[in-house]
Amino acid sequence: QVQLVESGGGLVQPGGSARLSCAASGRTFSTYAMGWFRQAPGKEREFVAAISWSSRSTGYADSVKGRFTISRDNAKSTVYLQMNSLKPEDTAVYYCAAAQTVRVSYYYIEQYEYDYWGQGTQVTVSS
Repeated sequence: QVQLVESGGGLVQPGGSARLSCAASGRTFSTYAMGWFRQAPGKEREFVAAISWSSRSTGYADSVKGRFTISRDNAKSTVYLQMNSLKPEDTAVYYCAAAQTVRVSYYYIEQYEYDYWGQGTQVTVSS
């Protein structure tokens, strides 16, 4: 079992920045690929970013490419999402997820590939 707890959400002005954190506890964090997803009001949950457990590979949704950066610190069992140049359409509940894998450089973009999910943290981009 892996428990995931997100933090760092809140109200941000358009053009501003925020950093989300996801702290993991339980089984060995370093053997999990990690991902961030989000769900806006009235919309389905969608992929945002993902990172392999080695940090060698990362992937992003087109809508956030160039603005968001995913990273991880295996020693702290934490994955981060740095969000810059935020837009109102980035408003959503952001979830982190963990996918157990033996593949060093793989990351995953499909929700069904993830084994564990956090409870989510709200990010609201508004003036």
